[in-house]
Amino acid sequence: MLAVDTDVVVRLLTADDQNQFEMVQQLFGGEEIWIGKTVLLETAWELKSTLGCPAETVRQALNRLLTIENVVVDDSEGVRQAIALAEKGLEFADALHLCSMPVSAQFASFDRKFVRRAQQAGQKSIRLL
Repeated sequence: MLAVDTDVVVRLLTADDQNQFEMVQQLFGGEEIWIGKTVLLETAWELKSTLGCPAETVRQALNRLLTIENVVVDDSEGVRQAIALAEKGLEFADALHLCSMPVSAQFASFDRKFVRRAQQAGQKSIRLL
């Protein structure tokens, strides 16, 4: 199994450097690949902030990664839940924070917008400080 960094995942998703893209295709075509959820968090940020991809495009890209047969995603169920929350208006990073905490925990934030969006998306375990 080979764990990969954000730049490898971004190359796979964007093909913005042909030589690196070809190398990444070979890796993903021949080995079992492990992607940490922190790598996905950074990938989402890179796609949105640096490359200007719309949130829907970022969610589609992350969903595609989850369907690649030889790819193992850290906490894939939590990542799926976070993508689903992001579809309801949360930032992916915020959604991943919520979906990564223990089931019995509550989440506290000073961010009114985040708390409101999370509550509107059905998250009851979040509160505003």
